[in-house]
Amino acid sequence: MSKIKAVITGIGTYLPEYILDNHELSQMVDTTDEWIMTRVGIKERHILKEKGEGTSFMGEKAVKQLLEKTNTSPDEIDLLICATVTPDMPFPATANIIADKVGIKNAFHFDINAGCSGFIYTFITAAKFIESGQYKKVIVVGAEKMSSIVDYTDRTTCPLFGDAGTAILIEPTTEDIGMIDYIARSDGMGRHHLHMKAGGSSIPSSHESVDERQHFIYQEGQAVFKNAVSRMADVSVEIMDRNNLKAKDLSWLVPHQANLRIIDATARRMGLEPEKVMVNIERYGNTTSATIPLCLWEWEKQLKKGDNIVLSAFGAGFTWGTIYMKWGYDSNNI
Repeated sequence: MSKIKAVITGIGTYLPEYILDNHELSQMVDTTDEWIMTRVGIKERHILKEKGEGTSFMGEKAVKQLLEKTNTSPDEIDLLICATVTPDMPFPATANIIADKVGIKNAFHFDINAGCSGFIYTFITAAKFIESGQYKKVIVVGAEKMSSIVDYTDRTTCPLFGDAGTAILIEPTTEDIGMIDYIARSDGMGRHHLHMKAGGSSIPSSHESVDERQHFIYQEGQAVFKNAVSRMADVSVEIMDRNNLKAKDLSWLVPHQANLRIIDATARRMGLEPEKVMVNIERYGNTTSATIPLCLWEWEKQLKKGDNIVLSAFGAGFTWGTIYMKWGYDSNNI
């Protein structure tokens, strides 16, 4: 019997209408377009401004687009997993909220928090449910309202992040397509360099924690950059080596969009020319778990069935990982 593999069969996306560009940001904090572009390569980012709406709002929009695009009924979905670090609330899971909003009733749902590696971790988890043979249609949501935890008085972090919602449909196949191999790793020492201090059980929300601005992203940029450059590139090269892949065999690298210098370093280690690297960080910034599917959505019409693709990410935790897949459908007519 042929081995069951998990393959992407559709992508949905939601981007908030409001765009915060570097010019406006420079009126809010001591920074410039040149400073931001030189260091990270971001010019603008989408921000969810709708009052009272959170991550589930964007996830809902992305899932609805995905269901319509793939002509799939909510009743057909077996599982929905949401990758996010900005849940609507501590509980219930944002996946529960999204499923309720879109009418998914015959599935179970849960969240995964793996920082910027969230999509990698969540895709691998979803793929294993598909490979078990018990699940036929699984939705992976990568959605973040990063603006809700960004300190817009901190010039080192506020230029980096944007908001977005993405959703992909994963189904089983016995063809030579879908997820072929993966590597997922983590190192808890990274928690010291990238975290949000308050709002959890160790430091519950209080007047003091709010006054001390402990509910925003804290990042030690140099430590994060150093680890991201080495570890994201390491696993990308490792997955090529163990699958006997050369640069000429790869159609695309789909890297997490955190910093243009990290992306370039990873591509160079893999021996890839820029034309094979998906980069949209300039327009969207770092949308955390949404960056990789956002790239796949934007390049979807250029993808061809059987294309060799490597996905790679590094995030808080530290977490990092990579996936080698063969693309599942011809997209030029979408």
